[in-house]
Amino acid sequence: MRIGLYLNEPSGPDAITKLGERIARAADDGFASAWASNIFGLDALTALAVAGSRVPGIELGTAVVPTYPRHPAVLAQQALTASTALGGRLALGIGLSHQIVIENMYGYSFDRPARHMREYLSVLLPLLRGEQADFDGETLKAHMGLSTPGAGGVPVLMAALAPRMLRLAGELADGTVLWMTGPKTVADHVVPAITEAARAAGRPDPRIVCALPVAVTADKDAARAHADEVLAIYGQLPSYRAMLDREGAAGPSGVAIVGDEDEVAGQIEALAKIGVTDFAAATFASGDDAVRTRKFLKSLVA
Repeated sequence: MRIGLYLNEPSGPDAITKLGERIARAADDGFASAWASNIFGLDALTALAVAGSRVPGIELGTAVVPTYPRHPAVLAQQALTASTALGGRLALGIGLSHQIVIENMYGYSFDRPARHMREYLSVLLPLLRGEQADFDGETLKAHMGLSTPGAGGVPVLMAALAPRMLRLAGELADGTVLWMTGPKTVADHVVPAITEAARAAGRPDPRIVCALPVAVTADKDAARAHADEVLAIYGQLPSYRAMLDREGAAGPSGVAIVGDEDEVAGQIEALAKIGVTDFAAATFASGDDAVRTRKFLKSLVA
């Protein structure tokens, strides 16, 4: 199992500089990958292309770029450009986002999201491979090709939690990128569904990128209370709420990886045993525990 970092989103006028420093430190510490979210701050693809182009070696991924606001041809062009800037080290994570964002903020319909994603991939994937896109769907159309460099080298990972989305990820994409999904749910729900779909489609076994909050600490109760406070929104969004319910977790603290070094190591090792191919640690501790957590994670990849 490859171990990477889920980067905290920097802010302020020097956000790109901060991001570059975090990527450089992750690479220097030996992490296999670093993942950036795409919410309402930095555009993840642009930021990674700029900040990451100065740091060799480490894979850089988006977790995740929402599909609805960008035509798949536009996203393909942007992803190929970013991948070229990064020397082919981009992993393109894409996702539906959430109904409250897509309908209430952007004004798009969130009707039949699985249909939307299948049609989106029907345009995105050929263009990323350097092929012509010729597609007429119910929600999307595209008849075009791209001359952007970098074709054929951008893996696509879908944020997939529901059964239909997991089947789609296995059938068409290169894997999935997960958040707020605990080990029981990964083992019993995610891995079987996506792997079976990939094999049925004659595709290689998929990448399963599992991102979870991590804190190495002596005060587990305080850390879990902190997780529920700073990550509260993820216990309210329906898609994540469904995964927490499936896990039997009352809130984000129920899937956070918390404990001393031995306890955290055991929880991370357990993920590898159930089929996770990539673990992305989202550190949320503060003060001395933040230093302790980073030191421990570095030791895992040393």
